[in-house]
Amino acid sequence: MSGEQVRLDVWLWRSRFFKTRTLSARFIARGQVRITRNGQTFRVRKPHSDVHMGDYLTFMAYRKLIQIKVLSVGERRGPAAEAQLLYCPITTAASGQNAD
Repeated sequence: MSGEQVRLDVWLWRSRFFKTRTLSARFIARGQVRITRNGQTFRVRKPHSDVHMGDYLTFMAYRKLIQIKVLSVGERRGPAAEAQLLYCPITTAASGQNAD
């Protein structure tokens, strides 16, 4: 895992899960994001919490369970095609597909 990291609210905004950083920060403050790092899962309530490359994020958004692996922290909020390169969706075995 690389030493690269960025604030969680910034990363969710850069990856285009939220239109603004404020919306992202409010979502996190409600305790609706879980991070799995080094085999440990914890609920995050602080927007300034760091997210690292290789972390797994789990949250509900738009009435869907979203499970992703962070591939890059990014450098800016770019177009949607660029934002999709920041993460990889994780599928569960229950859906008949492999994780990662």
